[in-house]
Amino acid sequence: MTNSTETQNLLTIRGLRIEGKSGDHWNEIVHGVDLDLKRGEVLGLIGESGAGKSTIGLAAMGFTRDGCRISSGTIDFDGIDLVNATQKVRRGLRGHRIAYVAQSAAASFNPAHKLIDQYCESPIVHGVMSRDQAEKDAVDLYRRLHLPNPEDIGFRYPHQVSGGQLQRAMTAMAMASKPDLIIFDEPTTALDVTTQIEVLSAIRDVVREFHTAAIYITHDLAVVAQMADRVKVLLKGEEVEESDTRSMLNDPKEDYTKSLWAVRSFHAEPKADVSQACTPVVSIKNVTAAYGKVPVLHDVSFNIHKGRTVAVVGESGSGKSTTARVITGLLPASKGEICFNGKVMPGSYKQRSKDQLRQAQMIYQMADTALNPKQTIGEIIGRPVQFYLGLRGKDRLERVRALLDEIELEPDLYINRLPSELSGGQKQRIGIARALAAEPEFIICDEVTSALDQLVAEGILKLLSKVQKDFGLAYMFITHDLATVRAIADEVVVMQQGKVVEAGPKDIMFTPPHHAYTDLLLSSIPEMDPDWLDKLLKQREEAGQ
Repeated sequence: MTNSTETQNLLTIRGLRIEGKSGDHWNEIVHGVDLDLKRGEVLGLIGESGAGKSTIGLAAMGFTRDGCRISSGTIDFDGIDLVNATQKVRRGLRGHRIAYVAQSAAASFNPAHKLIDQYCESPIVHGVMSRDQAEKDAVDLYRRLHLPNPEDIGFRYPHQVSGGQLQRAMTAMAMASKPDLIIFDEPTTALDVTTQIEVLSAIRDVVREFHTAAIYITHDLAVVAQMADRVKVLLKGEEVEESDTRSMLNDPKEDYTKSLWAVRSFHAEPKADVSQACTPVVSIKNVTAAYGKVPVLHDVSFNIHKGRTVAVVGESGSGKSTTARVITGLLPASKGEICFNGKVMPGSYKQRSKDQLRQAQMIYQMADTALNPKQTIGEIIGRPVQFYLGLRGKDRLERVRALLDEIELEPDLYINRLPSELSGGQKQRIGIARALAAEPEFIICDEVTSALDQLVAEGILKLLSKVQKDFGLAYMFITHDLATVRAIADEVVVMQQGKVVEAGPKDIMFTPPHHAYTDLLLSSIPEMDPDWLDKLLKQREEAGQ
């Protein structure tokens, strides 16, 4: 490739303005943003929820979501005017020369088709290669992305692989036609830290090898430091500042950027140690469980006391969510027992009374898919109020309004809204209110902040801490974010391959010496150093890991 080609922009955006429809009115949500991207270059877009990151990323494909429109500005992709191009031209580019990797792979794959079929579709439709060649390329990319059994995994359905594996399969699918530009929209937020290292390394290697330009959208500043050549900071649809990554990390100019760079400041108030004589709210005793004939949990035991938070950490497939399924009765244990306040619970939720079901509630990772899109917020929160507490009519309405107050959302503004009218952080607050509606003693928080930017996540952690203090709740906090563990946990349980490998108070768990696996997790937390990933990979290569 000649030097002149190297210096030409693959993508040029000037004065981009995008409007969103609210009722009968159009409101501007992106305000005159400019963007330049050369071949082989990675641009990081960062900012809190509502900054316009994903909206701008989609606009780079000449696409807007329903209810949005490009009101002015130009988008030039390799000489093609995407604003005025026909739908046929745009569709010819998407999946061929421009690809998109979504945040939620589970919501993006067709559940009725195997991974290999979905991989092969784009290169075949665009005439890039034959089916046989596409299948060979798929296996090669699956291997590069460190997917297990690359020759066979493509013949599974989406529900038959883990979330981390599905996210890597989506990255492979985006690379299928060897595009010139890929938009990565928060591609690692759902991944544990060890899997994230593999995926980041693989994405970076593939992008470099094929000289692919990329827009990397993320709220994880340490991740963007490893991936981007340049960083653009956004706030409420406007550019705050832009510079090369090292300059941005070492010397941010604007106060807002400096606030993003600040380490998460929230830490839950320390709690007094619990006497071992106290009866735990939840006790997991020597639990073994399997999916069919495949064992997934092996003799798992730990306790969760009133008013305390036990963080359960480990990589994908370690058994964290499976343990939660056993506790809630969705997966009966083959051995061992679950006790609530000292009483053994039936293994299956079908055998539990309504009051037993009420005692344990869940807050889910992806609020987008956890809330019924056709129900109003009042209906979503009101349903468990009526089911568990028997409240109807005026009493139910008053309870729903009180719960909205509890999660710091104004009842008059939100009770009649649909989930689509809420931000990601607001949806997660509704998930918290729905769990509280049953008046439980115990709540399982399943990766509840992983899809949120740092500022919104901090607000959710503060809310969870406040609610715990107000109601004396016990939390099981499933997470791969060890910064969150430091902020909110009282005790930590580390799981690997379905076993508890280490457990204890937070302060002890974060103090060396560690179990080898715990040490691996801790060493995999990205740092705000552009050279961190290279140094880590080199250290592990030298150590033979």
